[in-house]
Amino acid sequence: MVKDLAKYAKENGVKYFMVSYTDLFGGQRAKLVPAQAISDMQEDGAGFAAFATWLDLTPAHPDMLAVPDPASVIQLPWKPEVAWLASNCVMEGKDVDQAPRNVLRRLIDAAASEGLHVKTGVEAEFFLLTPDGKQISDPFDTAEKPCYDQQAVMRRYDVIKEICDYMLQLGWGPYQNDHEDANGQFEMNWNFDDALVTADKHSFFKFMTKSVAEKHGFRATFMPKPIEGLTGNGCHAHISVWDAPGAKAKTNVFAGKGEGPTGEVGLSERGKWFLGGIMKHASALAAITNPTVNSYKRINAPRTTSGATWAPNTVTWTGNNRTHMVRVPGPGRFELRLPDGAANPYLLQAVIIAAGLDGIHSKADPGRRWDIDMYAEGHKVRGAPKLPLNMLDALREYDKDKSLKAAMGEEFSSAYLKLKHKEWNSFVSHFSRWEHDHTLDI
Repeated sequence: MVKDLAKYAKENGVKYFMVSYTDLFGGQRAKLVPAQAISDMQEDGAGFAAFATWLDLTPAHPDMLAVPDPASVIQLPWKPEVAWLASNCVMEGKDVDQAPRNVLRRLIDAAASEGLHVKTGVEAEFFLLTPDGKQISDPFDTAEKPCYDQQAVMRRYDVIKEICDYMLQLGWGPYQNDHEDANGQFEMNWNFDDALVTADKHSFFKFMTKSVAEKHGFRATFMPKPIEGLTGNGCHAHISVWDAPGAKAKTNVFAGKGEGPTGEVGLSERGKWFLGGIMKHASALAAITNPTVNSYKRINAPRTTSGATWAPNTVTWTGNNRTHMVRVPGPGRFELRLPDGAANPYLLQAVIIAAGLDGIHSKADPGRRWDIDMYAEGHKVRGAPKLPLNMLDALREYDKDKSLKAAMGEEFSSAYLKLKHKEWNSFVSHFSRWEHDHTLDI
C-alpha cells in the first residue's frame, strides 16, 4: 500500500498527480499537481472553490481541500507520467459531510463497527458513440439481437482490448468483456472488492473508458438511456458481506442455507435482513441509484428492439432470474439490478450499505420471492410497490424516508435534495419539441 506519494513518484516516473474528487452529481473534478509539490498536497490537500462544482456551498465558503488518499493511487496506463488520486474533501479541518466519498467512508465505518465489511462488484455498461454523441460509432452494428455479437465486439477490439489490457496491468482481475444488448453497447467486468476500493475503481473506470474512447475518435457514454428504443446502460451491483476487509476476509456472513424466505437461495438470516432493507427502501433508493431525468427512460421503458429492457420497474426479488429488481444468482450474494450508468460511484455504494444496515437493525423481511417472468407476467404481482415514474417522484420518496436520510447524513441529504430539485425545475422549465408537436393547434 502506497504511503509516501513523493517516493512513489520517484520510483514510478510520475511527473504529475491528478488530485481528484467526485461531486454530488457524479462530476469528476481534479487539479493537476506537479510531483515536486505532492508532499505538501498529501498533508494539506489541494484547494478548490467548491461552489464552482455541484456541492451545496456558496462563494463565501472558505477553500475546500481535497486531501488525496495514497492507497487509491493509480498510474494512468495510457499516460504513465500522470497518476490519479481519489481524495477526501475537508474544510477548516473537518470532513465535508456532503462530499460523496466521505458519505461512503462514514457508512463503511458504521458497518465495520458491527463486524460487517461490504464487498461489491459493479457491471458498468456504456455505449461507444460518434464524437457528437448522436449515433453509435459502428454503422454495421445493426442486429435486432446484438447481445454478445462477436463481429461487433471485434470491430471495436482496439478500444475494448486497450481498456482490458490496462485493467490487467493494474491488477484489477478483469474476467470478461462483451457486446451488450443494445447496438453500440459494451460491458466490461472486473473482480469484486471492498466497497471503497470498488467505488474508486468504478470512478477511475469511467474516466479511463472515456479517455481511451476519445483517443480512438469515439465518445463513451454511461448515460442511462442515450438512444431511444435501445436497451439502456445499467450498473448492476453484486453485494456480499464479510467478517473482515480485504484479504483478511474468511467468512461470508451472507452465506446460509435452510428454510424460509431466503434460505433456499443461500442467504443467511443477516443476508435476508440486509436484502429486506434494500426492498424496504427501494423507492427512495432510486433517487441515488437512478439520479437523472434520463434514468426513468430506462426504468419505465417500453419494449426495446431486442425484446427486453433488462431494467426493473417493480420492487420484487427472485432467485436466478434477471427480470426482477433483485436477483440471488448463488449462495452468499445478491445482485441489485436497479442502478444505472449515471449512478455516482460513491453514493451507489453508500446507499446500499445504508439501506442494508437499516434492514439488519430492523430485521426487515424482504417479502415473498417471485419466480415469474416479470416482463410477461408482472401483472400477476399484487402488493409490490412500483418504482418511481420520474426523478421528482424518486426525490419525494427519498425525502419521506427519514431513516435512510439520517443514515446517509442530514447534511448530505439536504444538499442532495436541494440541488436535485433545482435540476428537476430546470428540466420542467425547458420548452421541448414535444410541446409544439402536441399542443400548438389546441
